Amino acid sequence: METLQNLTRADLNNFFINQNIQIDIPSFIISLLCAAILSFLVQLFYIKYSSTLSNRKEFSKNFVILGVTTCIVIMIVKSSLALSLGLVGALSIVRFRAAIKEPEELVYLFLIIAIGLGCGANQLIIISVGILFSLLIIMIYSGYLKSSKNDLKEKINLGIIIEENISDMKINYLMNEIKKVAKELRFISMSRTNQSTNINLDLKPKTFEELTSVTGKIKKKFPNSKVILAYNDDLSL
Repeated sequence: METLQNLTRADLNNFFINQNIQIDIPSFIISLLCAAILSFLVQLFYIKYSSTLSNRKEFSKNFVILGVTTCIVIMIVKSSLALSLGLVGALSIVRFRAAIKEPEELVYLFLIIAIGLGCGANQLIIISVGILFSLLIIMIYSGYLKSSKNDLKEKINLGIIIEENISDMKINYLMNEIKKVAKELRFISMSRTNQSTNINLDLKPKTFEELTSVTGKIKKKFPNSKVILAYNDDLSL
């Protein structure tokens, strides 16, 4: 019984310590190349389609390295139980020092890690199809968001402040000039005192160039005026 126990311990030691790692070199190189290509493709999509405000090139410059490194780690530990257990301990002390500011950055990091995992596990076809499909979704969704964003940019709040109490005729002149460049117009408020006249409007301009042109006309006719254009995403025209 004692001999069997000693034999079992010795076998366990040999299994965990002296385990040989067999890696097919051609397959290993192909996996690395696939991981590098897919990671670089994700990097290009991130730079072009990401909506994050941070420096995209700076954040994504390590995508390829991260994908290749993950691939190497998975290729090594998948054939060794001892190394895979050691990896759990190693990862428990690793910390990301750079803060992830936006969820979109985390999504792209998961894509890169998925590339490393898939290529490291030799699932090249599955990971390639999956990543290409994900990038297609990103491209379509980004186009949709871009068109929606452009539509929102047409909604403008126009504020006119004139340092004098102008006549009704001049107010009508202002409104007529603004109507010429607006697809839709909504009156918000107007205040008149002995010293100033304030007009606030919501509108959708036909073109932004025409809107800036009419603000120039207002400034020319009323030199002591102030015209304020503000993007407003809460308009209900």
